[in-house]
Amino acid sequence: MKKEETFENSMKRLEEIVSLLEAGKLPLEEALSAFEEGVALVKQCNDKLQAAEQRVRILMENGDGEMSAKDFSSEAD
Repeated sequence: MKKEETFENSMKRLEEIVSLLEAGKLPLEEALSAFEEGVALVKQCNDKLQAAEQRVRILMENGDGEMSAKDFSSEAD
């Protein structure tokens, strides 16, 4: 069973695939395989982002179930 990659590693690999495809030097079959891997990585990354967003929402909920909306940029001031 393959260990699931971190978000950062998946993004790095996705960037590599995009560079390879943009260069246009891969044979057709390799380009299709790279594209297929890239699509799978995009789905993985989106899933991880959605899970992280859900965790943030849960952490930001008040005791009464209301969300406390905060502008993250204003906290650094």
